[in-house]
Amino acid sequence: MEETRYSGFSERPRKRCCRQGTQLVLLGLVTAALWAGLLTLLLLWHWDTLRSLKQLEETAAQNVSQVSKNFLRHQSDQTAEQSQAAQMLQSLEELRAAQKQMKSQDSELSWILDGLQADLNTLKSQNLNERRRTSDFLEGLEEEVAKLWMELRVSGGSVCNTCPGNWVNFQRKCYYFGEGAKQWIQARYACSDVGGRLVSIHSPEEQDFLTKHASKKGSWIGLRDLDVEGEFIWMDGSPVDYSNWLPGEPNNHGQGEDCVMMQGSGHWNDILCRSKLDAWVCDRLATCTPSTASASQAPPGPALRQRS
Repeated sequence: MEETRYSGFSERPRKRCCRQGTQLVLLGLVTAALWAGLLTLLLLWHWDTLRSLKQLEETAAQNVSQVSKNFLRHQSDQTAEQSQAAQMLQSLEELRAAQKQMKSQDSELSWILDGLQADLNTLKSQNLNERRRTSDFLEGLEEEVAKLWMELRVSGGSVCNTCPGNWVNFQRKCYYFGEGAKQWIQARYACSDVGGRLVSIHSPEEQDFLTKHASKKGSWIGLRDLDVEGEFIWMDGSPVDYSNWLPGEPNNHGQGEDCVMMQGSGHWNDILCRSKLDAWVCDRLATCTPSTASASQAPPGPALRQRS
């Protein structure tokens, strides 16, 4: 009986050992399963990462290739633009050079044209001056011939005091007192239109006569120094044997005072020829009335030339 008890008591520890072993095995299996799952997850994650990296590499390679193509195209476009800009710059420089050359040619042509125009004006002026001098010389000759003929007629008993209408006689000359604003050259032609010329004055008596009859505002007379400054001459070419200058005149004040006016006081003053005066005085030789004895022998008197 004691053995029985003893044997029953001794089998309990074995059962505990078996249970513990089973638990350990199960725990190991669970642990192994867990590690296997974990490794599987790690492998799956690794493979997925590798696939993603590969996709990223492919995408990056494509992007790099596209960027490289874009860069090369941009570089090519930039090179083309630089080449085009260089061509445009060269064309611009060529245009500037052509413009500069055209300006130079234009300046040279303008200079040549100005020179030709100056030469033409000089020739015209010389021609006009020559014609004027010739005309003045011929008029002077006619004047001298007319005066000689008048002296001859007077010595033959003729009376030389006949003047056209609106003219005033004084000492064998006729005077016309014109009115209206005119420059000197306009007054000269106005005298020519009525058959006379701007007056020449040769004595104090003639000056007193003109002072009494002329405009008190001042009148143009036929004295000027257009050809040589300071060398005054009368329209009829006669010498300046009498003068009645205002004190301090002529002074050519401001340059270009080449024509002479007679003031209301009778004194003379040189002023600009383009100035306008309200009056001018013309003169011409009076017409002689022949005596009965010389009427049949008297040739026609000389007529004053019309100035061009």
